[in-house]
Amino acid sequence: MKKNRRKAKSKKFSVLIILLFAIIFGAFFAQKYYKESLGAMAVDNPSDVKIIIPPSSSTIKIADILYENGLIKNQFIFRYRVKAKGVGSKLRAGEYNLSTGMNLENIIDSLTKGGKSQNTVRFTIPEGYELKQMAEKLSDEGIVDRDRFLELVSDKKNFEDKYTFLKELDDEQGLEGFLFPSTYEIYVDSTEEEIIGKMLDEFEKVYRKDVEPKLEELNLTLNEAITLASIVEREGKVDEERPLMSAVFHNRIHKGMMLQSCATVQYILGERKEVLTNEDTRIESPYNTYIHEGLPPAPIASPGESSLIAAVNPADVDYLFFVLTGNGTHTFTKTYEEHLKAKPKK
Repeated sequence: MKKNRRKAKSKKFSVLIILLFAIIFGAFFAQKYYKESLGAMAVDNPSDVKIIIPPSSSTIKIADILYENGLIKNQFIFRYRVKAKGVGSKLRAGEYNLSTGMNLENIIDSLTKGGKSQNTVRFTIPEGYELKQMAEKLSDEGIVDRDRFLELVSDKKNFEDKYTFLKELDDEQGLEGFLFPSTYEIYVDSTEEEIIGKMLDEFEKVYRKDVEPKLEELNLTLNEAITLASIVEREGKVDEERPLMSAVFHNRIHKGMMLQSCATVQYILGERKEVLTNEDTRIESPYNTYIHEGLPPAPIASPGESSLIAAVNPADVDYLFFVLTGNGTHTFTKTYEEHLKAKPKK
């Protein structure tokens, strides 16, 4: 009997030892896993992740969003840390740009500071607008700070790291002509940089698809193509005529003729006078195409898609002149004599 009791005690002791070691090892690995879960998902090769936290999201919902987007290793540990820090009520809805290189504490801190509001506003930039007109319009609508906007767009170097096509422009050049005119929807607290970036994004889409493939064929630089497109935009009234206008300017350039575009003089004047005086057309400026051959040094406005495409797809015609007929369309002619006859009689 005593022998059996000793065996039973020995067996119980062995089980306790095993349980003790199991608890120790379990605690060790649990602690190890906990520490690992506090770290970043990808320290060596992190990537940016954009997420949206909807309004009124619970901590459980937020944990699921982070886990599904590969930003955290364990939802429970995220919820535990949020509770331990006492910030459950401070996690804010919005749009966040996070990174897989952020640890759990960094992510929680970001979520308490708040992302972008989900409230949006729309604005429209008409085709043919100059940068100063954009600044005035967006400022009047309470979307940008006018001076900050103009400061940023005055130097293409502010954006060329992301938009590499801007590196093809001269160092002192701004973004005139490169902010695509369209209707945009933005978050109400978007910065001037983000708004400008949206317009550059849209420009790049059209440029890469419709303009860039034609540059070598036409022996044009990016700046020349957009400058020409901006003149076509400002001179044209009807989209169907833009390829004809483009042809007129291409033909004049090839013949060494001055472009004699009223729009370039209007750009110098800072106003869009319907009728230019002889004095206006003699203003000394590199933008004055009445006294300087070829294209101006840079765009004079933001061309729309039709003008961008027309600039690198001129119609196959011999026209050298065009004149407004009075109903928004133009008469195109090959000779100066025909041009004089086509002018509306006063």
